[in-house]
Amino acid sequence: MTVTLAQFRAFVAVADHGGFAAAAEELRVTQSAVSHAISTLESELGSSLVVRRPGFALTALGADVLGHARAALASSEALALTARQQSEDHGGTVRLGVPSTVCFGLLPQLLTSWRSAFPTITVRVFEGDDPELLSWLEDGTVDAAILINPAHPHPDAVVVGADRYCAVLRDDHPLAHSNRIAVEELLDDPILVSGGGCGPEIIELLRSRQPHFTPAQRVYDNAALLNLVASGLGVTVFPSIGEGMLVPGTRMIPLEPSIGRTMLYSGPTRRPWNPLVTRLRATLVATAQHLAGAE
Repeated sequence: MTVTLAQFRAFVAVADHGGFAAAAEELRVTQSAVSHAISTLESELGSSLVVRRPGFALTALGADVLGHARAALASSEALALTARQQSEDHGGTVRLGVPSTVCFGLLPQLLTSWRSAFPTITVRVFEGDDPELLSWLEDGTVDAAILINPAHPHPDAVVVGADRYCAVLRDDHPLAHSNRIAVEELLDDPILVSGGGCGPEIIELLRSRQPHFTPAQRVYDNAALLNLVASGLGVTVFPSIGEGMLVPGTRMIPLEPSIGRTMLYSGPTRRPWNPLVTRLRATLVATAQHLAGAE
């Protein structure tokens, strides 16, 4: 079987952009070139990868092949960058996966620091939930990610931040002027929980106090979640890094006991890191060492 990176590149573009015309525009080639690449790849694999009519969709085989194609392209890019390290220009693009609260809280300072240190490196941000960031990292959708409390962190991962869970409630709530709030005290209110991200961890926390706990609402958009709290429809538990996202008329109060989260910058576990990912890591290590020295 002879499969080429060009075929994989065309297939990934078709999958990501939902069709042949959009993929051709993204790759800056003709639509017939994309169609030919997919057809020859299907011939090599002995089965269809996409359903062309009616509408566009991946076949079961296509869905399975997509992860392999992404990983192959990511490894190819990393190899090319490794070969280029002998030249003066080490620029390129790093695809960085981040959770939504990190996008708002930590990301701006990371991007500013990297842009200053490495003006030839472009960081493209991909926002996602914690579980999907791990799969994106391993299948090559992203080159690096900010992971929160990973179960098995890579030995070269670098801590870039820490925060804790807090209660978010309206200013007129009976507990609004507390210094700390016990988790149990929240259970008298309707509790709104994020449908993704840290939602599963928060539900597990609440069920440790009330085994049959069920959220009043699951809301996937953080802005909508916080707006519902501001409207008096319930309270929520939210990471402290997102304090700047709060709606006027609401406030954030630390939970008791304090439940912390650690944020790590990491590359993939099962593939070599893109050299640019390692270069960005160097600034994080230097910053951590500087802070440790200051203490």
